[in-house]
Amino acid sequence: MRTGGDPAGLRAEGLTHDWGGKRALHDVGFSVEPGRFCALLGPNGAGKSTLFGLLTRLFTPRAGRIVIDGRDLAREPLAALARIGVVFQQSTLDLDLTVRRNLLYFAALHGLAGREAEARVTAALERLGMAERAGERAGALNGGHRRRMEIARALIHRPSVLLLDEPTVGLDAASRRAITDHVHALARDGGLTVLWATHLVDEVAAGDRLVILHRGRILADGEAGEIGGRDLTARFLALTDGVSA
Repeated sequence: MRTGGDPAGLRAEGLTHDWGGKRALHDVGFSVEPGRFCALLGPNGAGKSTLFGLLTRLFTPRAGRIVIDGRDLAREPLAALARIGVVFQQSTLDLDLTVRRNLLYFAALHGLAGREAEARVTAALERLGMAERAGERAGALNGGHRRRMEIARALIHRPSVLLLDEPTVGLDAASRRAITDHVHALARDGGLTVLWATHLVDEVAAGDRLVILHRGRILADGEAGEIGGRDLTARFLALTDGVSA
């Protein structure tokens, strides 16, 4: 059950983490409400992947708290992690299996089988416009369709929070736009809490929630249009170039 009356969505409080003698994250805190698309924007080495490692419990922070859909990640790790869908930067597909078999295998890992698994796979593929690709081998898909497939897979167990770590790396401009549009729709129409990590300013829409991370610290947190004004790129470059270590 939810702890301490915490609201749904995603909340991080005072997250601090070190790699050896280097501080990767310093007192990082933010929250994302259900139905919101939040862009975590930062240059390479900003600490985005470290933050995702903490959110998915690949490792635990030196200090701080993470609450996922009202579940404290430290106190209720299984319940909290069950509410997360994750798309990692590096692909984790079995390229020799068909799209459907990949998703059915993932469903089985969540204890789903038979008609329930089939129904969820079909629904997830339809949400991402991938239903007609179900019988194709994953290795035959282009980069954009593989990413859609991975997002569909992340939705099989009906998470309330979707985490995407640089999901458009290596894709062309048209594929990147299609993927960002799909995920915006998932937040807007499906009520998902979305955290989208990127170093590309053009993936951030004016109405998005925006958190700018640089050298392990949050430099800005709010509506993208308000933070960036008329030129988010210029604002982003000014912020990230002007902060000392």
